[in-house]
Amino acid sequence: MYLIKKLSWFLKKEKKAYITAILSLILVSILNLIPPKIIGTVIDSVTEKQLTNSDLLVNVLVLLVASISMYILRYIWRVNLFGAANRLQRILRYNLFEHFTKMPPSFYQKYRTGDLMAHATNDINAVGQTAGAGVMSAVDATITALVTLITMFFTISWKLTLAVLIPLPFMVFCINRLGKKLHNSFKESQAAFSELNNNVQESIAGVRVTKSFNYGDEAYNKFRETNNNSYKKNMKTMKLDLLFDPTIIIFIGICYVISLVFGGYLVYSNDITIGSLVTFITYLDMLIWPLLAMGYLFNVIQRGNASYERIENILSEKSDIVESSTPITTINNGKIVYNIKNFSYDNSTTLQDIKFEIGKGKTLGIVGPTGSGKTTLLKLLLRERDLENGEILLNTNNIKEYLLKDLRGLISYVPQDQILFSTTIKNNIAFSNPNSSNEQIINAAKLSCVYDDINEMPNEFDTIIGERGVSLSGGQKQRLSISRALINESEILILDDSLSAVDAKTEDIILNNLREIRKDKTTIITAHRLSAVVHADLIIVMKDGTIVERGTHDELIENAGWYADTYNKQQIESSFEG
Repeated sequence: MYLIKKLSWFLKKEKKAYITAILSLILVSILNLIPPKIIGTVIDSVTEKQLTNSDLLVNVLVLLVASISMYILRYIWRVNLFGAANRLQRILRYNLFEHFTKMPPSFYQKYRTGDLMAHATNDINAVGQTAGAGVMSAVDATITALVTLITMFFTISWKLTLAVLIPLPFMVFCINRLGKKLHNSFKESQAAFSELNNNVQESIAGVRVTKSFNYGDEAYNKFRETNNNSYKKNMKTMKLDLLFDPTIIIFIGICYVISLVFGGYLVYSNDITIGSLVTFITYLDMLIWPLLAMGYLFNVIQRGNASYERIENILSEKSDIVESSTPITTINNGKIVYNIKNFSYDNSTTLQDIKFEIGKGKTLGIVGPTGSGKTTLLKLLLRERDLENGEILLNTNNIKEYLLKDLRGLISYVPQDQILFSTTIKNNIAFSNPNSSNEQIINAAKLSCVYDDINEMPNEFDTIIGERGVSLSGGQKQRLSISRALINESEILILDDSLSAVDAKTEDIILNNLREIRKDKTTIITAHRLSAVVHADLIIVMKDGTIVERGTHDELIENAGWYADTYNKQQIESSFEG
């Protein structure tokens, strides 16, 4: 009942399909009673030598009509019931995917990719089974059992019917105990499948690193352990599942023994005829399906309950990025002001006393040692995290007052870890603007200095680059990502150490191109190689989460601090490399 209550919104939405399917199932259950009844009648007529050709023809025609009717009705209930179940899976899958896209990075630190994939596949399929085959089993088994028992009770023998019902309460008790154990076991096996799914996903994604570190044996052993654990959990679930049918069959066998012994006595006592006993046993055969379906139903419901709980837990996760209740409906580029008292991840201070501003159309350079807080500054502007002690202003308004889609629509972001998709180069560049013309795509590739590389590829812009751009070098990935950002012509462009894999000459060409095409637009660049920010209108130097130096390139060189020292070292290294 738990899952039925949870899915009541869907059952109401699809009530027409479910009512049609249930009515068809009821009619099929009723029509199923006709063949045994005709068989019993014909046997009695033969026994009494009263069967005529016309009677036999009528009975055959009735059987034919009943068969055709059941064929049509079975088609109707299958289309409606399984169609509704597929629609439920589609809705749940869409809800999960939409939820995934709205969640912040902290959500993906808590849940791994393989686990989320398991929710979107196995768990949704289990819930769909409940809404389709589960509902079918419940309705068909209930109706068939009730109609058959009522017919047996009122048309053959109430005594014999009550006698064969004696074992059934004991069967229900045993099935219920098995069902509870199966529920817990299935939750464990689904969790083990999630772990296995995640292990495979991580292993495939990191196969090159695994090979380069000669970690193949360790990776294999880890997978074998995870695979064995999943196997054990599934075997435990399977063993419990396989107990349902034998348990039911044992009690069905007891019912047959009762019907033969007590039924034979009733025939001997002339309470029922031989034909009636044959009909009764045939009806008892028809009860096998409802009883077996009960076991299947327990199985499906327990799986569906466990899976729906897992899906609900995911959907109940709330984003820590909250939209304003009265957002500003228009957004324009303007002066960006950072005023951060402090910001921390998991109670560990990351930023403190951050104050600076950058005017519209200016370039900001952010540099500093690894772990100094450079990327965190960018994530706060993108609202991947929200400030509690401080504010970031855009056009004098707190960025929290803008709609997320408007704020992020104003910004093009090239992250440190480039994410490319397993499609063509053309589609990757045009990802953020699918309606881009070929001329725009080519121009973006030229601006990021990747055009010549593309022309040397087998199918040029139609070359498929593999998952995460596996067939490309680090520099090609970075330049393609920059192309994807440039094609949007966004008012704010963020390059988060996005030129680290290109040589100094190519870096200089790309930066000159950016200065040329983005004269009235804001650009923010973080870098470890300081040559990437020498042209910036403002450079801030981060260390241990705070600003230790600020100014233009010339001012910082004159200041003779960390920036000047690092820049001079890099220039010397560059001259040796040259």
